[in-house]
Amino acid sequence: MTEKLKGVVLLSVAIGIGTTLPLSFFLNAPSFATIAITFVTTTAVALAVSYFMLRTFFSRQLQDIRNSIEKLGIKVESSEESDNDISIDAIHVALSSYVEQKQREIDQLKRLEAFRKEFIADVSHELKTPIFAAQGFVHTLLDGAIKEKDVRKKFLKKAAKSLDGLDMLVQDLLTLSHIETGQIKMRLDDVDLYALTEEVFEQFTGKHNKKDVLLRIDGRARKVLVRADRQRIFQVLTNFVSNAIKHSGENSEVIVSFSVRRKSVVTYVKDFGEGIAAEHINRIFERFYRVDKSRSREKGGTGLGLAIVKHILEGHGTRTEVESEPGKGSTFSFKLPRARTGEYGIDTKQQTKTK
Repeated sequence: MTEKLKGVVLLSVAIGIGTTLPLSFFLNAPSFATIAITFVTTTAVALAVSYFMLRTFFSRQLQDIRNSIEKLGIKVESSEESDNDISIDAIHVALSSYVEQKQREIDQLKRLEAFRKEFIADVSHELKTPIFAAQGFVHTLLDGAIKEKDVRKKFLKKAAKSLDGLDMLVQDLLTLSHIETGQIKMRLDDVDLYALTEEVFEQFTGKHNKKDVLLRIDGRARKVLVRADRQRIFQVLTNFVSNAIKHSGENSEVIVSFSVRRKSVVTYVKDFGEGIAAEHINRIFERFYRVDKSRSREKGGTGLGLAIVKHILEGHGTRTEVESEPGKGSTFSFKLPRARTGEYGIDTKQQTKTK
């Protein structure tokens, strides 16, 4: 028996008692049988009328409320007895759930709005720096410095450097936007991480590694095949190695190693440089986030590299793990699925030292 029917029965019994009880106070009180018959009849009539009113009025109103609520996409659970039998409690539960959902959406929109404002402020600041620098050099030349050959060449180089930085920033913003909107798809293929790392190391020769940092692949496997987008993982490794060099001291080293497991390969990029404080680790993958803003700009970069890395790895169904201790260095790692074919070769140790 449902809660509604229980309430109707109790109400009908109360009406029956209220109707028959006064009969016992009459002078010519009717017999017990008469009182009992009157009680049963009155209760039955009250029960029938109450139940009819409940079914025709309240249930209809509840059904109208349910229909209106479900137009908003809210599912109202029916009772076990009938799909059309609805309780106030079911409507209350549905509305409460809907309100909680909308509150979460509102909170998310507020966070996105705050993020949008912060992002616009960061972009404006990052764009302003190279633009103002280039403007200053050009206007200085226009004001007369262009007539001096040495000054002209020096200022033109500085203006070109500022514009190159601006171009890098715009390209990184476009790449990040294309990845987030799904315009860039990951093209998975069998990729040799060992060979790919050697190619990454080749970029950091001569002037690109003025600190004389030793770049080394350390591990037992000479050939490490994974399933990944070669171009994008090349970008990930380049970013990790570049950051490791920037934050390493003179004559330090950066080690790339691989842990080959049954179904996956974990790649580690380790340096022995500055390290990252614990309070910064959870934020270094945010756009334009810099642990030390002034020193980071001196070392170059757009502040978007790790944000791009994050989205590339998410596109591969994985993420970056970071272990770091200030003054002792950092280790960045990520996991990729092993290729279905291929062998893992003999012991080897590859060293590349740039001069």
